[in-house]
Amino acid sequence: MTLSNATTNQRNCRQNTTEEERKQNLFLHCAHLVLPWLTPAELANASLTCKTLLQISKSITLSRSLDASRSFENLAIPFHNTADNIPYAYFIYTPSQIIASSCSQSLQRQFWGSSDAAESNSMRLLGLELVSRMDDTVESVSGCECENCLEVGHGNELFGCPCFSGLEDVGIVSECGPSCACGPECENRLTQRGISVRLKIVRDVQTGWGLYADQLIQQGQFICEYAGELLTTKEARGRQQIYDELASRRCISSALLVVREHLPSGKACLRMNIDATRVGNVARFINHACDGGNLSTVVVRSVGSMLPRLCFFASKDIKEGEELTFSYGEIRVRSKGLQCFCGSSSCFGILPAEHT
Repeated sequence: MTLSNATTNQRNCRQNTTEEERKQNLFLHCAHLVLPWLTPAELANASLTCKTLLQISKSITLSRSLDASRSFENLAIPFHNTADNIPYAYFIYTPSQIIASSCSQSLQRQFWGSSDAAESNSMRLLGLELVSRMDDTVESVSGCECENCLEVGHGNELFGCPCFSGLEDVGIVSECGPSCACGPECENRLTQRGISVRLKIVRDVQTGWGLYADQLIQQGQFICEYAGELLTTKEARGRQQIYDELASRRCISSALLVVREHLPSGKACLRMNIDATRVGNVARFINHACDGGNLSTVVVRSVGSMLPRLCFFASKDIKEGEELTFSYGEIRVRSKGLQCFCGSSSCFGILPAEHT
């Protein structure tokens, strides 16, 4: 072999090596772009194709188990499971209310499972856009005139803007909204700033996934709102029929909540249907307690917003490691309801249920 032939072969080898490296890097890049969009079943199938995808799938599964909120919340909310081999619960995350008719087609998938999920997750912008669009449909109304409620002072521990004095009805509070002069850091926007207490999601053999405190939570502290798809009553009834059938076969755990707010006149009632079964936040994991649990539910209205939000506050001091629970309701019209495992001394043995 001549010297020139040897040089040519070496050059060809380097070119081949460079081409293989380029293809491998392109493959890895595509895998990291595509796999975080897959469902658990799809991810499991992809992991069977080659060792590289198996390693990436394992990394994504670990990332998903470390934060159920997909980087939407201020703090990561991890899954903990010593009951079986299910690493996490899969659902589409929204930190706020979403109009079902506006998102049914666009929220089939959601990026989850990468360290840059916060930047890549288009759902964050979509969720805020849909909620703000809903608020923009309401005519501007007179709001808070305080430019900074923090400087003006407050009248109570949770909601203190003096512009709202006299509106603190039991279970109903008012917060500043889009039409108010104060900014996002206003003290009277407490429930609008996301979750600020450490939480974790733990799996139990009987009750399934549940939401637990991962720190000491003091009485009166805001926990989270109940976020999900806003449904019409017709949509809610249709979905509940499907959920009841699936629940009877233990195929699904419904998270459809009906909120009824009686208006001051007492002659009318505002009904709000929030379905967190497919699209929701960590509140979907809060289990029922027949004794009322350790959370209180509060209807929060923001000035200028069309619909109120249902928010949870600690009704008592909650120890680290204690499960967060509330009462799903008192109406029991179905004798064949699901079994309750709340363990309280006043347990009825059957989960609350009602005709939607």
